[in-house]
Amino acid sequence: MKKLLFTIIASAAFLTMNLSNANAQYKNALGLGIDFGNGATLVGPSFKHFFNSQGAGQLELLFGGNSTRLQAFYQHHGNIAGANGLKWYVGGGPGLNFFSAGPYDQTNFLLIPQAGLDFKIPGAPIQMNFDWRPTAWIGDNSDFEAGRFGFGFRFTF
Repeated sequence: MKKLLFTIIASAAFLTMNLSNANAQYKNALGLGIDFGNGATLVGPSFKHFFNSQGAGQLELLFGGNSTRLQAFYQHHGNIAGANGLKWYVGGGPGLNFFSAGPYDQTNFLLIPQAGLDFKIPGAPIQMNFDWRPTAWIGDNSDFEAGRFGFGFRFTF
C-alpha cells in the first residue's frame, strides 16, 4: 500500500513539474487570496488568468469580518531583469462588499488600485503575489483605507 501511495504521489509530482512552464510564465493560477491591513482580514478563493504575456485578470471571493467581498482586477505585468520568475504589476478594478451593520445588511461598491510583485517559482507549479491595494468604499458608509494589502498563494496550470 505504501509503494502504491508513493508511486501515485511521485507520478503526480512529475506530471505537475512537466506541465509547468520552464520560463516561469504561466497561463492560469488557482488558490488562496488574502486581503488584509487596517480593518478585517478577508480570505477566500482566488483565480488569475494571463490573457497575454503582460495582461492578466484576477478574481477573488473573500470572507471575513461579517463581510463577503467579490473583487476583479486587471493587471499589467512587466519583467524584472535578472530575476527569473519575478514580475511587477500595476492595475486595479471594482469590487462589491456585502456586510452586516447592525440590524441591516448593506452593500458597498469598491474601487481598488493595485501595485505589486508576482513570483512564479521556476520549475514548480507555485505562484505567489504581494500587492498594495488602497481601497475606496462607495455607498452608505463611504470610506477610504490606504493601508490595505493583498497576498496570493496559487497552484499554476
